[in-house]
Amino acid sequence: QVQLVESGGGLVQAGGSLRLSCAASGYFFDVMGWYRQAPGKQRELVATITSGGSTNYADSVKGRFTISRDIAKNTVYLQMNSLKPEDTAVYYCKAGVVHPYWGQGTQVTVSS
Repeated sequence: QVQLVESGGGLVQAGGSLRLSCAASGYFFDVMGWYRQAPGKQRELVATITSGGSTNYADSVKGRFTISRDIAKNTVYLQMNSLKPEDTAVYYCKAGVVHPYWGQGTQVTVSS
């Protein structure tokens, strides 16, 4: 049984930092990533990473967010720096591509 357990969300002031974690169990996925959904908006890509370390970022987070992965722990991280109010959203971990699994989501709120 596949499970994705997210942690690390919270409330932070603009300019601050947060680190999200997503621990996967039950399967090893080549591609893992983070998506986010703000109120009234569609879910959007934030960043992805392959097991080989190749990364992809949304233009809106390039230079501020860093995705990384601990293969041994089957865990993916999202380091978020220089946070802006527009980063406020529920952040979801995604594992897999063709038949993906999703985490339960973690709220990130950035106050101005």
